[in-house]
Amino acid sequence: MLTAGAVAASLPMLSGATLDRKEPAVLPGIKPGTNTSPGSLKQINAGVLNIGYAEAGPVEGPAVILLHGWPYDIHSYVDVAPLLAAEGYRVIVPYLRGHGTTRFLSSHTFRNAQQSVIALDIIALMDALKIEKAILAGFDWGSRTADIIAALWPERCKALVSVTGYLITNREKNKLPLPPKAESAWWYQYYFATERGRLGLEENRHDFARLIWKNVSPTWDFDDATFDRTAAAFDNPDYVSIVIHNYRWRLSLAKGDPRYDRLEKRLAEGPVIAVPTITLDGELDPFTPAGDGASYRNKFSGKYAHRTLKGIGHNLPQEAPEAFAEAVVEVDGF
Repeated sequence: MLTAGAVAASLPMLSGATLDRKEPAVLPGIKPGTNTSPGSLKQINAGVLNIGYAEAGPVEGPAVILLHGWPYDIHSYVDVAPLLAAEGYRVIVPYLRGHGTTRFLSSHTFRNAQQSVIALDIIALMDALKIEKAILAGFDWGSRTADIIAALWPERCKALVSVTGYLITNREKNKLPLPPKAESAWWYQYYFATERGRLGLEENRHDFARLIWKNVSPTWDFDDATFDRTAAAFDNPDYVSIVIHNYRWRLSLAKGDPRYDRLEKRLAEGPVIAVPTITLDGELDPFTPAGDGASYRNKFSGKYAHRTLKGIGHNLPQEAPEAFAEAVVEVDGF
């Protein structure tokens, strides 16, 4: 058993510097893959969606919202949620739009996946659940969404855990080329820019996700049952539309909704995040920038700590659930 405060010193897989904080609670150790169910599944109307979400822990506990990425789903937190629930947190794990049991309320709604609307989905969910403020934690699309809420609506975000740091998109900067090695990790983004890529995702969505999992988490030895539990979320009728729009919008190949232009302009300016934050990087994640978080450190102006998890890939909460949960508890004590 480890305290979150002692984790950097006592776990060989973890390295990084920590700033001042309170001493967190002790969390029990857990083997990744111990749990198979994300907890009690519920549905609620929120904004333009009926959102499916898992909930664990006491209703009166401090809220933690855990946000998944692509191509993943709420099972990324299957071991994190019970650890946090045991610490007295109310843990909410929603399916993002286009995933799992989340559905649009109207067939006429634009299947929009620009970054601001996904953040607004989570604000709407918080409103529907009467959660005024929550700790937000995520990876991949989930990091971006949590970062946006922390930046634009800090009154709704008590603290932040963000894998791969600051992921708010600036589409003008996205037009600039990266070094070839970095570009190669984004091969599917360019594939999705084509009609062939859209059809490929439509026809091979499960095989596509499995390939991504293996490429970006090279040491994660997941079994078929683990993959299949998540892959069911890709059968959502809006999955392909949402995924394709998200990646095309980032490359300025698809338009967003003009109603959100003002928000996107603010996000393109790179707003600094002032809430207490812990950033996490998986050492083997191909999207982890070099330099132990130094490339995005100046985007966080509040109390801050960074961790690099050695031997861990992209799906950090499912590969290293104890370290992820400890980061949530630790940042709550900042």
